[in-house]
This record gives sequence, C-alpha cells and structure tokens, in this order.
Amino acid sequence: MTDRFRLTLAQLDPTVGDLSGNAAKARDAWAQAKAAGADMIAFPEMFITGYSTQDLVLKPAFHQAAMEQIDRLAAECSDGPALAIGGPFAERGRLYNAYHTCIGGKVVARALKHFLPNYNVFDEVRQFNRGAIQGPVSVNGLRIGSPICEDAWYRDVAETMVESGAQVLLVPNGSPYYRGKFPVRMNQMVARVIENEVPLVYLNMVGGQDDQAFDGGSFVLNPSGRLAVQLPVFDEAIVHVDFEQGPAGWVAVEGAKASFPTDIEQDYRAMVLTLRDYMRKTGFKKVLLGLSGGIDSAIVATIAADALGPQNVRCVMLPSEYTSQSSLDDAAAVAANLGCKLDTVSIVKPREAVSGALAHLFDGLPQDLTEENIQSRLRGLLLMAQSNKFGEMLLTTGNKSEVAVGYATIYGDMAGGYNPIKDMYKTRVFATCRWRNDNHRDWMLAPAGAVIPQQIIDKPPSAELRPDQRDDQSLPPYDILDGILEMLVDGEASVADCVAAGYDRATVKKIEHLIYVSEYKRFQSAPGTRLSKHAFWLDRRYPIVNRFRDDT
Repeated sequence: MTDRFRLTLAQLDPTVGDLSGNAAKARDAWAQAKAAGADMIAFPEMFITGYSTQDLVLKPAFHQAAMEQIDRLAAECSDGPALAIGGPFAERGRLYNAYHTCIGGKVVARALKHFLPNYNVFDEVRQFNRGAIQGPVSVNGLRIGSPICEDAWYRDVAETMVESGAQVLLVPNGSPYYRGKFPVRMNQMVARVIENEVPLVYLNMVGGQDDQAFDGGSFVLNPSGRLAVQLPVFDEAIVHVDFEQGPAGWVAVEGAKASFPTDIEQDYRAMVLTLRDYMRKTGFKKVLLGLSGGIDSAIVATIAADALGPQNVRCVMLPSEYTSQSSLDDAAAVAANLGCKLDTVSIVKPREAVSGALAHLFDGLPQDLTEENIQSRLRGLLLMAQSNKFGEMLLTTGNKSEVAVGYATIYGDMAGGYNPIKDMYKTRVFATCRWRNDNHRDWMLAPAGAVIPQQIIDKPPSAELRPDQRDDQSLPPYDILDGILEMLVDGEASVADCVAAGYDRATVKKIEHLIYVSEYKRFQSAPGTRLSKHAFWLDRRYPIVNRFRDDT
C-alpha cells in the first residue's frame, strides 16, 4: 500500500464555451504534474466548459461536445498522473454537473453533484438533474471522494463518501467572489474536516466571467482542521501537494501559505480581473470612456488602465456650457497621471441642434430634466459612435448608489458594454480612490502614486447638467443615502427598520420609491463586477412593474 501521494492542484482560469482551449490548458497543466511526479492532477468544477455556462449547458450539441472533449483529454493523458476534471455528463435524458476521473486513457469514475444551488447567482436546479451520491475512486491506492462545490456545504455527501471508504476529500469548486466570502468557505470546510477526520482539499477556479469574479484561494486542511496549504487569491497557480500516510491515517505535508489582501484590495482586484477577462474573452483590445472630471469616471479610468494598460484606454471629455474649468483640468490630470490618451468633443453645438429640432414641440414649456437628459444622451451617442468607429468598448461609470436610485440617464451615461463599479456604493468609491493612490501592486499596469488628484476626491459631486448643480440637491448626502441603501437593498430591511436605525422616514420612503421606479433602467444596464451578495441582476431580481410600497 502506498504511503505517499502527490496531488497537483490546478487553480486556473477557463473560458466559457472554449472547450478546446480549456482542454489545452488542462493538458499543459497535466504535463507539469507529470514532470513533478504527481499521482493525480485536479481541476475545478465544470472546468472543461468554463463556469457558469447558464443555459448554454442545456444545448445538447454543447454538452455532448464537452463530454467528447473530456474523453479525448483522457486518451491524450493516459501515460501519467490521473486527471480529475469538472464537466457535464448526460445519460438517459438526464444532465448532471459531474466530476470525471480519468486513468489509463479512460474516464473510470464520475461523481455527480447532489445538492444543486438555486440562490443568488446560481440556477443549477434549472440546468441539471440531482445526482446520487457516489463512493470514492481509488487512485494509486488512495481513496478519494469528491463532493462538488455545494455538496461540501452539507454534511451528508462528505459523510457518505467517508463512510464508503474515502481517505481524502477533494472538493472542486466554481465559487464566485463576494466581499467577505473566504471565511465563510473556510468555516464550512473546517466543519466537514472535523466531522469526518480526513484531509480536505478545496480547489476553486479563478478568473472573470461576465459579472462574476472567481477568486481562487484554494486550500488544504488536515484532519485537525489545521491549514496545511493556502493558494493565493485571484492568481492562477499550479501547486503540488504531498500527502503522507501515518499511524493515524493520511495527512497533507505543510506547504506554502499565501497571505490575504484586505477587503478593499480584493474588491479592487476583482474589478480589474473581471474587466481584463471580459475584454480578453470577448475579443476586445481597447476601451474608451467619458472622463468628466468626477470621481466615478476617474476610478473607472484607473481600473481600466490597471487592467489593460494605459495605452489601451482612451478618455474622452465631452464638455457643455455647464462644464467647469476645474472639471476640465481634473480630467486632464487623471489622463496625464495614468498615461492615457485624452480627446475632447464638445456637445455645445449638437445640443443646440437638438434643442432647435425640438423647439416647435417644446415651445412654451419650462426647461426641466428633459433638457438635462439631452446632454447625457448626446454624450452617449457621441461615445458610441467612437466605439463603433474605432472598435473600442465603451465603459460606463455609474456607481451602485446611482444605479440603485436611477440617478443616471438611460441611453445616455448608462450606454456602454461594461461597468466595473456597478456594485460599489459611492462612499466606497471614495475609499477605493484613496486606497489606490496609496498602494500599487505588480498586477496593476498603470503607474503608481496619486493618480487620482485629491481635488477630485474632495470636491462635491455634480453631474454638471445645469448651473451650480450638486448631487445633494437631488439626493441625501452619500453617507446617508448609502446607509439607507445598504439596509433596503443589501439587507432587505423594512422602512420601519431604517427609521429605527435613525434615518428620517420621509427620506427613506423617497429612496424606497426611487429604487422601485428605477428597476427598468437596471434591467437595461451594462453588466458589471459583482462585489456583494446583493448585486443588481442575478442576486436581486425584482419585477419592473411593481406597486408595492412598504408602509411600516
């Protein structure tokens, strides 16, 4: 009987739908495992297809092609370590989320996901059938059980596998990031270890997919619950982990333990990663954005420059007669600090043309929000024209506070292909700007230093759509607004809960109303990085037509 076993963990970034590309990544990693003398290499959940596929996995041509790709991979990797990889499995009209173990050129075992998540961003009850709990697979004398992601959050699957003889639990995951999630994962996995008294390997994928960031952070726990190995967050990594069998059973040999960044750094890294992968995986090379001289566009420009390199980010200033000189100067300073190109396109004459075209219809009516929105929509039109002409993807710059209450113009400043700060409240935008000015990491492609001028952080926010306009003329101060939004949106609190927390009832009711009537805007908004468990889109799904109001 073997007394030592080497397992290679492949914490990698697949691309949804790129079956051949994901298989090539797996082959390259398998070759590294073979060279390192590994007994087995493991990949994350649904690695061959990428994750999450949403309803794409229901397409028979797609899941059949994925299964065939796994069979080919097994045949090509027959003369070395066993290969365990996530992918779909269809049988007798039923489709499963499966984990395939390949040995000697064949798929010798499949674990089928038993508990299918159907909350937050997950719709697996819609996409897959529930599989029966499988026993462990034997690899070079070591019996390995594989609860797939959600399966490890309940004691049943792991317990059944250990009772069936599993000596190590290998948990493949497609677990997306939200702020503060890692301790939640760790606590759940420690519980499984304590209950079953066997080592546990938590293997997570990394990378961006649409709005979601997969943060990696894979780890290995010993039977005591003690951490043996910790992989980094947000980085691809191929790590070899050795297990030894002693009188008390199998244990993992202690290895490297990566340190963890702060929450604000992890959020920033998630925004950089998702934008970078969104561009790479959709085939775009360059972006443009409207740079207003305000804080939101400044942080989006910085995220874009860090993700893609300043040479691939073009900023456009679109001034009107209401644009202050300080905004022009601040926008120019941001672009210069980042090393991005800055172009200027005035909207004064286009606005005059549109106003003239509508004059016979609007004659005698007072100016109102209509005229303000014309400015924003002209900016959206001019930016989209440049996007079409130059093949640059347009970034939008609305923060979560604005997105929540509709303080943005549909078909105007909401126009674009991606919004990195969509799930970041305004108060956190300020904190993130300060953090980025004080910190630089090797994964950032823009220059170090105070790239966002202090005057942008300090000045009162304004849309500059009318003379002397300030955001706090239409909305409560952002510290109050964000406090209410965090309760109503993130906490699903009642109006009474907000009042009990010290907020003015009339203000809370106004914000509640704005949240509900802005649903149609969010329905048509660009995707953006998910940073919380209550991001707009898949996490929080409300009807557009909705007459409910909380009168508590």
